[in-house]
Amino acid sequence: MKNEDQSYLYLILFHVVIGALGFLLPFTAKIYGYSIFIFGVYYIIKKQNRNNEALIAAAYVVGSEVFLRMTGGNPLYEISKYGVMVFVLIGMYYSGFSKGAVPYWIFLLLLVPSVVISVFVLNFDTDIRKAIAFNISGPVCLGLASLYTFRRKIALEEINRILLSMGLPIITCMVYLTFYTPNVQEVITGTESNFQTSGGYGPNQVATILGLGMFIFFSRVILDSKSKFQIIINLIIALNITYRGMLTFSRGGMITGFLMIVLLVVFLYFKSNFGGRVKLNYIIVLVVFALMATCTYTSFQTGGLINKRYSNQDAAGRVKQSQFTGREDVAQNEINTFLKNPIFGVGVGKGAEVREDETGIQVLSHDEITRMLAEHGSLGIVALLILFFTPLVLYLENKFNMFLLCFVAFWFLTINHAAMRTAAPAFVYSLSLLNVQLGFPVRKKAMN
Repeated sequence: MKNEDQSYLYLILFHVVIGALGFLLPFTAKIYGYSIFIFGVYYIIKKQNRNNEALIAAAYVVGSEVFLRMTGGNPLYEISKYGVMVFVLIGMYYSGFSKGAVPYWIFLLLLVPSVVISVFVLNFDTDIRKAIAFNISGPVCLGLASLYTFRRKIALEEINRILLSMGLPIITCMVYLTFYTPNVQEVITGTESNFQTSGGYGPNQVATILGLGMFIFFSRVILDSKSKFQIIINLIIALNITYRGMLTFSRGGMITGFLMIVLLVVFLYFKSNFGGRVKLNYIIVLVVFALMATCTYTSFQTGGLINKRYSNQDAAGRVKQSQFTGREDVAQNEINTFLKNPIFGVGVGKGAEVREDETGIQVLSHDEITRMLAEHGSLGIVALLILFFTPLVLYLENKFNMFLLCFVAFWFLTINHAAMRTAAPAFVYSLSLLNVQLGFPVRKKAMN
């Protein structure tokens, strides 16, 4: 075995052990959680962010967030978003930020009016600080990370390293889920999202991060496996993450991950020469066959219930009336709230209170787009347009960024079914703004 293969294997096994310890010795998750943030700061400062260590540390935080939440290892519930912000701010201290990132300064400023409004309109018994922080931390995290990444030149080698940093703790999460639910047949009795196969935590968030992990390791099979050994290891990891993701019975995250893989493969196919397409054809056949085998095995393990889930049927095979488990009602309520308050919206965090007053049901939004409309009004529309069109303009400038469309798709699809509950959509979106260079050397100042 080559030294490079051996190092990669040890890195994987280290994170496998962390996942096992998280289940067998729960207190170790706390140690792991605190260590990530302490060593992250130390790592960036020691390296002085010469090779975008801020992004590597931030990516690791993003990948570990769901595992730490389900095991109680997070020092604070929302700390991953704050961790990303702190890391990129330290990165800015050493490497600066792009002077051309005006769209994201405007985006951050557009958030301010509704924050001010919420101070005056939130209910008297509401913890104003928590209500605002819960709803605004995701957009602010996205804005700050985007200020750092906007048009920053980075080598393809570095972006693969950042994705690996994000993927390693997802392996830890996968291993923990395997220990948590060793016999899935005992706990799967219907087609609803399953908390038992999601580590006792929210299936939506778990499927989101596992779908991202599936994409990361399939992309490594295609782009960053330096030997047959690494191809096999990456494929095994990708298929295991896919299996565990499907078992959550939460569809959004897995469909998103699959679409990201399709976008990447289509991009590479059209950008490759004849020889490259021939090699890609072999990889596509391998990946498709492996995915089909995994889906067949998952169907067998769940007694066919996973097929019914993705066909929007209940356990008896009857088609469900709602494809979105009632989320469309929440979205419609937020659209109605926007129409009543079209200029500045009702204020950050106020949307849930308005909904409870009108329907008597206390439920948080799963759709960041309609939440932005309801709580930020027309300013929210402008903010969303900035987020949507800016990376597309960058794509026209640099059509060699093979990940750009994948990252934007992940952000857009995730905020439609899981809002910005986790740091993943905010951080992954910011990666779409990087100016990825083929063969660009790793150097101290990688900026325009």
